[in-house]
Amino acid sequence: MTDQRLKEGVAAGRLSRDTLQDNFCDLHPPLDPHQAQVAADRCFFCHDAPCTTACPTDIDIPLFIRQISTGMPHAAAKTILTQNILGGMCARVCPTETLCEEACVRNESEGDPVQIGLLQRYATDSMMAERPHPFERAAATGKRVAVVGAGPAGLSCAHRLAMYGHDVVIFEGRNKSGGLNEFGIATYKSVGGFAQREVDWLLQIGGISVEHGKRLGEGLSLDGLKQDFDAVFLAIGLGGVNALSADPSAWDGVTNAVDFIGELRQSTDLSSVAIGRDVVVIGGGMTAIDAAVQAKLLGALNVTLVYRRSKARMAASEFEQDLAASKGVVLITSASPVSLSKEAGRMQITFEYSDDDLQPTGERFTLPADQIFSAIGQTLVSNDLPALDGRKIAVDATGRTQTAGVWAGGDCASGGDDLTVTAVAEGRDAAEDIHAQLATS
Repeated sequence: MTDQRLKEGVAAGRLSRDTLQDNFCDLHPPLDPHQAQVAADRCFFCHDAPCTTACPTDIDIPLFIRQISTGMPHAAAKTILTQNILGGMCARVCPTETLCEEACVRNESEGDPVQIGLLQRYATDSMMAERPHPFERAAATGKRVAVVGAGPAGLSCAHRLAMYGHDVVIFEGRNKSGGLNEFGIATYKSVGGFAQREVDWLLQIGGISVEHGKRLGEGLSLDGLKQDFDAVFLAIGLGGVNALSADPSAWDGVTNAVDFIGELRQSTDLSSVAIGRDVVVIGGGMTAIDAAVQAKLLGALNVTLVYRRSKARMAASEFEQDLAASKGVVLITSASPVSLSKEAGRMQITFEYSDDDLQPTGERFTLPADQIFSAIGQTLVSNDLPALDGRKIAVDATGRTQTAGVWAGGDCASGGDDLTVTAVAEGRDAAEDIHAQLATS
């Protein structure tokens, strides 16, 4: 170990650039043609296709795998992308272990499903690298649609509308498109700038313009968009962060895990990203796991993830939990933070164990920390919105809000499960309904 690695507090460069490059390489290396053939040959091509039923975007999985097995990866990609235009990213970040692959009948006979996610990546990567954009834009309709948010739902909606011949303007608050695909997932899940390459590829359909630095409530109003466009689709995500308590000042020094992940995603030199020697992550979802694992990969000596409920109730999949443990992250469950103290630049965070009903048991423990990341969920941010259903925009099955001419989808809308693949499906389905509405107006 170097002296810098042993230094107390938060520091950059705890590991060498070569080590960081190895740590943040592709979590699941892509299949080569031979490996893809072998993996595809394991598919039973089930008539009832439980894997397709388990896919939120309804991809015909047996069909695309058969197309790969017969030497037609580009046809397979077309099958995938017709249902899921962001199939390349979803192949990288979808929790396939709880969706299509969990439903695979190979689990019953061998306990080892067909590698559906990797096969999907093989097909879509082949298409993007070797062929032009596979979809053509229909004749212009003269209709204009505003899409607010350039994340998975917004991009999916925009592409489908452009394919039907409508003109689409995407308004995005950040300086890059992609939403959580660009700013909110672990760096090792999408390497080599893939998120931006996929956005650029998607925009090849034509008819879509993107205006960055435009946010609802900050220069954009819903009424103004309704006046200027024939329809509006809201895909604004969840920009706020839940507080640890009613008194945020009591937790001064705790960092939002989403911001930490975003910093990593945008860094061109991971050795410049500072990380603590002792790191604590509060939460039990994918964001918490991503933050904890990446803290360890950056060189933190001790990383502890603490979740208030039982391990079985963690939102992060069992695969992700095991991944964290394999990287040296300590998982503690059924414990909630109760206080934070600081002394000589170091923090001490105290937790209390609770039962399944979140009732405190009185048993407490304290962890030292140079850095604490909070990953306890995000909230909707904007006052200029249609009617809400609880803490999200109320929508019906087609994505229609209670405001005429306005649809919504993705994390900001009710009914979803905050997955990239679900957001893509909601954007696509809303676009179909918008198109049908515009065709009769």
